[in-house]
Amino acid sequence: MPSLLAPAAGFRSTESGASPRSVIPGRQRWDVKLVLGRPRTAQVLAAALCRVPGITGAQANPVTGGVLVRHDVRVRAADIGRIIRRTVALIAEDPTGAGRPVPAGSAAAPAAPAAPAPRADRSRIAGPALAVGGGVAAGVALVRGSALTRQLVAVGGVAVATAVVLRKAWRRTAGASREAAGPGAERHPLLEIVGPHRRRLYRAAALSVACQAAEMALGTFLGWTGLVLIKGEAAPLVSLGLTTASAQLWGLAGLVAVACAAVAGLSYASNLQWRQLGQEIEHDWRSRTYRHVQHFELGHLEGERTSRVAGALTNDVGQLGTFFAGPANDVLQLGTSLVLLVPAFLLLAPQIAWIAFLPIPVIAWLSLRYQDEAAADYAATGERRARLGSQVINSLEAGATVKSFCTEDYEAERIDGLSEEVQESSRQTDQGTIRHAETIRACTTASMAGTLLIGGRSVLNGTLRFEVFSPLIGLPQMLLMRMSRLGGIADQYQRTLASYDRIQRLHALPVEAEGGDRALDPAEVRGEIVLDGITFAYPGRPAALGDLSLTVPAGRVTALVGATGSGKTTIARLLMRFQDADSGRVLLDGQDIRDLRRHDLRDAIGFVAQDPFLFDGSIADNIRYGSFDASDEEMVRAATMAEAHAFVSTLPDGYDTLIGERGAALSGGQRQRIALARAILKDSPVVILDEATSAVDNETEAAIQRTLRSFAADRTMLVIAHRLSTVRHADRIYVMDKGGVVAEQGTHDELLAQHRLYASLWQLQAGELAA
Repeated sequence: MPSLLAPAAGFRSTESGASPRSVIPGRQRWDVKLVLGRPRTAQVLAAALCRVPGITGAQANPVTGGVLVRHDVRVRAADIGRIIRRTVALIAEDPTGAGRPVPAGSAAAPAAPAAPAPRADRSRIAGPALAVGGGVAAGVALVRGSALTRQLVAVGGVAVATAVVLRKAWRRTAGASREAAGPGAERHPLLEIVGPHRRRLYRAAALSVACQAAEMALGTFLGWTGLVLIKGEAAPLVSLGLTTASAQLWGLAGLVAVACAAVAGLSYASNLQWRQLGQEIEHDWRSRTYRHVQHFELGHLEGERTSRVAGALTNDVGQLGTFFAGPANDVLQLGTSLVLLVPAFLLLAPQIAWIAFLPIPVIAWLSLRYQDEAAADYAATGERRARLGSQVINSLEAGATVKSFCTEDYEAERIDGLSEEVQESSRQTDQGTIRHAETIRACTTASMAGTLLIGGRSVLNGTLRFEVFSPLIGLPQMLLMRMSRLGGIADQYQRTLASYDRIQRLHALPVEAEGGDRALDPAEVRGEIVLDGITFAYPGRPAALGDLSLTVPAGRVTALVGATGSGKTTIARLLMRFQDADSGRVLLDGQDIRDLRRHDLRDAIGFVAQDPFLFDGSIADNIRYGSFDASDEEMVRAATMAEAHAFVSTLPDGYDTLIGERGAALSGGQRQRIALARAILKDSPVVILDEATSAVDNETEAAIQRTLRSFAADRTMLVIAHRLSTVRHADRIYVMDKGGVVAEQGTHDELLAQHRLYASLWQLQAGELAA
């Protein structure tokens, strides 16, 4: 593929504001300060990068400042890096993207019809014209209209201002919603997330609406109580037969008690339903996603960072549940308050409706603006905390190195400096948080004061009845306090869509196909393996194997030796079908392994990798892994053959000893022996040992070799090793050379007699000259 520098020729070079975090074939992650806290700029940058030929996808996160770019593996990483830097430079000069040159290749796209352009022009003209016309009409109504008309116009102005603020926020999140839903999606991502749990969603929503209505009723009853205490009666209660003040107070006490009980019960039930909904969503998505990840093609699983896959399974899946356990309930309560309060004020007290709801657009704007600013502040603080935590862990783990270089004071000063950065960043974040909270408090207090003033004047001049005004005084404050959460709700919504998008990207990765339809019974496997003209290359790398042909006889021990990078482990991976050859065939007992069921093939092969993985658990659990029904006697026999029983017996808890993550409580040689025992216990007709004893001492290895000779009887064993003493008794030895070709083959004695590569390696390792 040609270089991508030509399409990017219009980009002016700069090195500021963009730095690579990780670069692997086909994917790069960058930190770009330009997009931090700027959602619109992040969208523009992602769109610009996606238009460059060779780039298959781009994402920019305004919360963390991270940019992910996926590209064709045939394109040089350096070219992609230059394009990213130049694109960032161009957008820094023109954030709107209006002056951005179209990359080469985009001209091939179909031309847009000419008709929409005049329509767009008309819409750009119609918007301001409607705004001016509406403003003129409102002005005429305020000057020449009646008092009621002026009040309704004022309420309309508040509604328009609120709509403008919310529309801006919605437009910002709508793009994220469409991106998370993916092309061709018919339902909103939130509905996709809820999935089969809609019934619980409906129950939780109904309970939240009922709880909010009960809260409004409680506020009304308290207002009537004040009315009885001031005027001696509440007119609405007279119609219920409560004519005296004492009777009305007793009645109101009962109503307040019932309302309080209803609020408490409904609040408990609704919160419980929302939390259970969140937990069910989290459990459902984690189970489905993890099951999908377990069936990834190994190449994709290794191509993804384990920490990122784990992050999607924990943090991102948790975010889905968190949104429905909290913010979704807040949205419903806020909407219910608006639906109940606005009509009530317009019908009962239109004189004070505008002043009661005047802070709504202000608080909405402040909350959304604060959330945009706070997101960048919290991201910066989180980054500094992560650096501090990482440095603390590194310093503690490097205790021996620190002490050997007498750098204890230096490390303490480094931690002090990082801690001071965290303290300063947290101080600035806390100042913004407190300032926002007090601003909201001032707005709600001003609204209360304005409502009392204007409503009081209306009561005094007889245009508003006191028994109507009294219960309504405190109700808007409940709504305004909830409005302060709007920014947090919008932030959580965006985070949820981003998490859903990352989870969907995992689901989009292909899983392993079952393979062919031909079943394979391990009991009938003889074990002859033939590699016929195999060529294989890892993505973006030279061929690891080039037209390789070799035979592993059934029931014999065959060894592969050679320099690092000569393709030995690649052969093992092809036999296990972790990868498939680009050309050629791999045959097991004359059958192409691609025609066999993948599960049956792997069930017939025991495999011990170069770096054996042990799970966090007991030694017995790790030996029995994959052979869960094995008896204690069979497990001990396998451990004895692997020379593991002796050291396990010396441990206080024996086979019940917990070994920690990745077997951290064991030495490298002990881990290898446990992994070897696991493969022996599986008792497969074919066994592949890839550097299975490289970490054990010579004496232990010699003992393992003696026991493996009996284990290898009537079994095909492929041994991969750098240490030639490991394979000197093999029935056949293949010496691999660079490029994945066979340089020599034969027995140990035959290869020594040839005085070539194997003999040279033997002399270097054993110090013995070939005869």
